Amino acid sequence: MGNGETRVRGFAARAGGWSARHRWAAVGIWVLFVVLAMGLGSAAGRVDVKDSDQLKGETHTAARIVEDAGIEEPAGETVLIQARDGGLQATDAEFRDAVTAVVEAVEATGRVTDVTSPYEAKTISKDGRSALVQFDMRGPSDTAGERVEPVLKAVEGVQEDHASLRIEEIGGASMMKTFDDAFGDDFKKAEYSAVPVALGILLIAFGALVAALLPVALAVTAIMATMGLMGVVSHVMPMSETANSVMLLVGMAVGVDYCLFYLRREREEREAGRDAQTALRIAAATSGRAIVVSGVTVCVAMAGMLFTGLAEFEAMGLASLMVVAVAMVGSVTVLPALLSLLGERVEKGRIPFLRRRRRAARGDSRFWTAVLRRVLARPVVSVAVAAGALLAIAAPALGMKTQQLTLDQEFGDSLPIVQTYNRLNEAFPGGSEPAEVVVRARDVNAPEVKAALADFRDRAISSGASRGPVEIKLHDAQNVAFVYVPLVGGSDLDKAGESLDKLRDEVRPATLGRVEGLEAPITGQVAGSKDFNDQLAGAVVPVFAFVVVFAFALMLLSFRSLTIALTSIVLNLLSVGAAYGILVAVFQHGWGASLVGAEGVGAIITWLPLFLFVILFGLSMDYHVFVVSRIREARLRGLETKDAIRHGVVTTAGVVTSAAVIMVAVFAIFGTLSMQSMKQMGVGLAAAVLIDATIIRGVLLPAVMALLGERNWYLPKWLHRMPDLTHDEAPQAVARAAARDDEGEPLKV
Repeated sequence: MGNGETRVRGFAARAGGWSARHRWAAVGIWVLFVVLAMGLGSAAGRVDVKDSDQLKGETHTAARIVEDAGIEEPAGETVLIQARDGGLQATDAEFRDAVTAVVEAVEATGRVTDVTSPYEAKTISKDGRSALVQFDMRGPSDTAGERVEPVLKAVEGVQEDHASLRIEEIGGASMMKTFDDAFGDDFKKAEYSAVPVALGILLIAFGALVAALLPVALAVTAIMATMGLMGVVSHVMPMSETANSVMLLVGMAVGVDYCLFYLRREREEREAGRDAQTALRIAAATSGRAIVVSGVTVCVAMAGMLFTGLAEFEAMGLASLMVVAVAMVGSVTVLPALLSLLGERVEKGRIPFLRRRRRAARGDSRFWTAVLRRVLARPVVSVAVAAGALLAIAAPALGMKTQQLTLDQEFGDSLPIVQTYNRLNEAFPGGSEPAEVVVRARDVNAPEVKAALADFRDRAISSGASRGPVEIKLHDAQNVAFVYVPLVGGSDLDKAGESLDKLRDEVRPATLGRVEGLEAPITGQVAGSKDFNDQLAGAVVPVFAFVVVFAFALMLLSFRSLTIALTSIVLNLLSVGAAYGILVAVFQHGWGASLVGAEGVGAIITWLPLFLFVILFGLSMDYHVFVVSRIREARLRGLETKDAIRHGVVTTAGVVTSAAVIMVAVFAIFGTLSMQSMKQMGVGLAAAVLIDATIIRGVLLPAVMALLGERNWYLPKWLHRMPDLTHDEAPQAVARAAARDDEGEPLKV
């Protein structure tokens, strides 16, 4: 299985050797890089994804028409006036007085425009108990939430004077303010708590403050540098707030993991009696190489998101790719320099109790030694039980239902505005989120255009797609018209989707489609969800194929074994499948949903399955590469395959467990948020990492490798000509080469 010659120098080993010899230069270059990246990012500013670039299809076309016309659509607001019992009707004097009071109160704030009475716009429910006062906020829509408070207070004042009626406001601006108030701090606390959580776990793992601070410091500086780089890169590929949050999650996870792998190996070699220089060289040649292989594989997986064609996904993929690359480079350059500088001082800040516990636990893991003894004694049974359990966990994923979550699904009934949303949809189905037809014509006031618009309004109702009222707004100067159509089905996206199809496939061709040169794309929340699903469905196969093929190729080149490459892919797919199954069981079927506060969701948010696949496939390689590298190292030293497996799994158990606990803890923080989409992401990631670090790496991987025996290292003759990116990782070989000059050695990975 070897390559026939001793190669102890790879990129990681040479980078680590140079950094250890030029300690201050390495640290200075890293600090300069971080400062320059942040400075350049601050100077360049960040360009965020535009609405017109978010999606393709009709949603994209509609946004582009609005943008080209220079029309700034205001944030629309609605006040629902509803009788609390069956007594009052919209025609009663008390009800009319309340409507007049609402109109006067919101106008008096000076913050609104185009206020319409329900008696003029005919926005009165069929039962006559509910009515809508509608208006627009002045100023840019994206900052309307900052200006809506006086309007909300004015409406509350009217409510106090009319106790027999329910008077509530809802709309783009009020929802923006409510969510910012309710969840803005929630997100910040989650992001800020990731660092102390990771630090606390590292303190337990290392028992020393300085050693625990190193991984956190590396991860934080990598994140800071990436934030700056995101600002520069955003001028070529726009970024987003979501990409920022994902980058922070991934950066903290891999930054801590990579440093942990390196630091634990260096400590292990020093505890084995090697001098500081040799221990550092061994860590660079072994764990350093595993970090490079893992980092490149994770980067390739993240690059898969660039093939979706969805601007948000592309931003998340590029941001994640950059932070992984930065963390990887930092781990094999500045980390060796810091370890060389600190020397024994890395043990400073020892915590007595934890120090005693760590000393007592030094050596092979007793738990995993016991598990491995049984697994290797009965590998067939172990494979059958572990694979069967994972397939059973993954089974619910076969019935996965994905959709964009509605307001009540996303937030439950915990917020008053969600209850308003439900009451509005019950009284006026589809009224809270109407379809929006963006009409562009040569002359929007031409007789044939006006006739087509009127015909469209009538047919939208007569076809059963809408119950009305259908509102038309003209922008004469730009020759653009907006048609707002409440969809039958309301917040039920399946039924609303059928109404949308009717508008697009039947009503539009028979009316607006007959006018030559007229464009009429249909957008809105339901249309956006449908277009997003269609585009995402088209991206699934290319993204899956890209990630799997390139991950397979990298594993093949890095381990020079067809068997290792194939089993890596299969095991990672099992891990992802199990995560899908847990998501569906909890959030769609409601099994154990109360434990995570996810009752009544009934669906998985559309973007999550593909996102999870890419992230998990990349992160799973961290553990896989680290464990298999250790097994291969032991095999190269001459151990039998079973003994090499036992040695590789048991000696890496401590670091893999620590790394997994950190990842699970960081991801679980996001599982505590109130937004179901973030909760689903956090639970999915945490469950997958937990499964990956235990069942996959602790049971299934060693059992499969034990069954395969020497076939683990099989490479067909016709593949021998491929590039050789392996090198001898044996510590003895590194120790023998410690006195040799690094210059002139062949550069390998």
